[in-house]
Amino acid sequence: MISQEVQRLYDPAFTVTPEYKESLPDLQNGPASLIEGANVPIQQVGISNFKLPLKFRRREGEPIMLEASVDGYVSLEMGKKGINMSRIMRTFYKFQDKIFHLDRLEEILKAYKEELDCQESFLKVSFNYPMMMDSLRSGMKGYQYYKVQLKGRLDNYDQFQKYMHLDFEYSSACPCSYELAEHAREKREVAAIPHSQRSVANVTVALKDEFFVEDLVQICRNALKTETQVMVKREDEQAFAELNGAYQKFVEDAARLLYDELDSYNSICDFVVRCVHMESLHSHDAVSRICKGLPNGLR
Repeated sequence: MISQEVQRLYDPAFTVTPEYKESLPDLQNGPASLIEGANVPIQQVGISNFKLPLKFRRREGEPIMLEASVDGYVSLEMGKKGINMSRIMRTFYKFQDKIFHLDRLEEILKAYKEELDCQESFLKVSFNYPMMMDSLRSGMKGYQYYKVQLKGRLDNYDQFQKYMHLDFEYSSACPCSYELAEHAREKREVAAIPHSQRSVANVTVALKDEFFVEDLVQICRNALKTETQVMVKREDEQAFAELNGAYQKFVEDAARLLYDELDSYNSICDFVVRCVHMESLHSHDAVSRICKGLPNGLR
């Protein structure tokens, strides 16, 4: 057999004609006979972590442009080899100039279902959201950044579910350590410092009304009181020590405080919280998880 010699070159002048494009192989949309493994549905297939700048709605003022990371998925029925992955990104890019909020995700998810011919679609948009934060006593200001995710799901009945996730960093001063330190001072006149540590609350809320990142941040601030600081002078450091003394908390306390605050908002129909205290005493973390407790709800 005589093999044809292949040219090793890239032709920048080559133009794709409609006829040439039609001749290109398309295995993803091939027949079921090409399926490898079990011919069963796949719950989610798509692409993760494609980045682009997006404009996000703020509670006050003009929208803000931020770098966002996007995960887009659709369901795949049995009998179908695969999906056209590039449509996940191409469809999303049609909305790139719009102002983003949770209900915008529903528009994109509907477009996914139409353009990829699927029963369900999913989206997650992740970004770091800046908010100006005042120091406790010195009058300085600085930007606090919050890790946020907007999530949406459109099921096979076209029912839209929307979620917001926030990572909120705070300080947790141990009540037990405080009492032991005070005991050492009183009984033995020994200087002792109670331990506290940077902590994080991972909060996910299911929503039924309009909601802003600022709203969820304020909920966490109201519940926990001891958010980590940005700009600090000596008077602020002293104030923060007093704040931690006033609002000592075990990891169980933090979870229950957040539950109490979240449960008071009518816009929030469900929630799940994971609190992590990154111990300065132990070489392990203390963790508490709590949810609203709805049947078949968030866990």
